[in-house]
Amino acid sequence: MRSNWETIEMFTGIVEELGEIIELDRQGARLRIKANEVLTDATLGASIAVNGCCLTVVEWKTAAAGADGWWVADVSDETFNRTNLGSLRPGDPVNLERPVRLQDRLGGHLVLGHVDAVGTIIEPAPDLQINMDRELSRYVVEKGSITVDGISLTVVDVFDDGFTVAIIPHTEAATTLSSKGRGDPVNLEVDVTAKHIEKLIAWHTGPKSNTEETS
Repeated sequence: MRSNWETIEMFTGIVEELGEIIELDRQGARLRIKANEVLTDATLGASIAVNGCCLTVVEWKTAAAGADGWWVADVSDETFNRTNLGSLRPGDPVNLERPVRLQDRLGGHLVLGHVDAVGTIIEPAPDLQINMDRELSRYVVEKGSITVDGISLTVVDVFDDGFTVAIIPHTEAATTLSSKGRGDPVNLEVDVTAKHIEKLIAWHTGPKSNTEETS
């Protein structure tokens, strides 16, 4: 889900840095985030995933003289409404990741930064359980991958309306999961590969037009 120029970026779901919300202005549709690591190669129009939501850098300042850096993204109403970004407050931590480069190791799985739905935490880490839209549950499989607030995780159990994940101490400490509790909203992105497979199967097994049948 982009807030500005529509380009295709890919992420891995491996969080690079915990940022912090400085300012959230829903009227001005802007989000200002404190960060350092993800700004080392920042450029105008660059992409950074915030809790798994791909946003565009429109303004930034790198760290200097002991002061933290920050960056700004324009955020549309749709993005605020369809992700957990609209519920953030100044001081809240956020997971940050830059797009993967061709020479990088793919440590997690392919993530688009397009949020499918907002889930709700039923049980917090380390035995994380999340409630989700039943319509999305068909894309979630045991030992498959799913992105929770931009974190690539491996599914343990699948239910009709949710799933569980076992969180290791490093992941809990290095991401926002350490500050999440019961009832907190989280951004979810299912594995896009499952969506492509579903569409291909539907096309091959569905009714064909006369043109398709005779071609």
